[in-house]
Amino acid sequence: MNKTEVTRSILRFANGQAEEIEDRIVTEYPVTIKVNGEEFVTMVCTPEYIEDMVIGYLASEGIVRRREDITDIRVQEKEGYVYVETDKANPYSQRFQSKRYITSCCGMSRQGFVFVNDALTAKKMTGIHVTLTPADCFRLMAEMQESAALFRETGGVHNAALCDKQGMILNRMDIGRHNALDKIYGYCLRNEITIRDKVLVFSGRLSSEILSKVAKIGCEMVLTKSAPTELALQLAEELGITTVGFIRNQSFNVYTCPERIDTTEEL
Repeated sequence: MNKTEVTRSILRFANGQAEEIEDRIVTEYPVTIKVNGEEFVTMVCTPEYIEDMVIGYLASEGIVRRREDITDIRVQEKEGYVYVETDKANPYSQRFQSKRYITSCCGMSRQGFVFVNDALTAKKMTGIHVTLTPADCFRLMAEMQESAALFRETGGVHNAALCDKQGMILNRMDIGRHNALDKIYGYCLRNEITIRDKVLVFSGRLSSEILSKVAKIGCEMVLTKSAPTELALQLAEELGITTVGFIRNQSFNVYTCPERIDTTEEL
């Protein structure tokens, strides 16, 4: 297995003095996915849970719908290739993967999407399958951050965790924000873990791309210690996703769909 971090001799300057020290640096590797023998995409990632990442990515892009749609998957980590065989590939998703999405921007026209595939594969959340108290939000964010060992050592990765009300179920990290979420989604597909009643806890900025990924995965609530973008919040409102940001110092902001945050115990 390729290393997730290496040590490197660097020159550090602090408090008016320079010294040579050993520092831990996160690694990154390109991984090319081939679907039915044809090159599909190359992703740059942290070399862990690559099979899960590929399954999650293909499912979130609508190329396959379930793990069972993949008849064979072979990871050649050293060479940087993943070979996927499927007889259920969605030709429309392949065709529209990088096409821009044009809309009239009226009504529920999904005006926040940039790419056609995002508009086709994002799921609209209906109903309430999970609620959290403010104390739950602080606790889950603390659990995710405590599990982020590689971030503490290198400062060079994003972290994501899948949680329920009781606590963290699994966590993944990667240099790519999307990759960390794909690794979670792929694991859930392989292990038949339902996501509808779960919460995604995230370390980075909540951009429109991340919100689209959350919607593709099918999660109705996302927590982050960072800020959202306006486009992400437009998408969240349209898709019925609860977004909670700036979770730090015993405070947070609920930007969309606040009905899933139960503050009655705090009053």
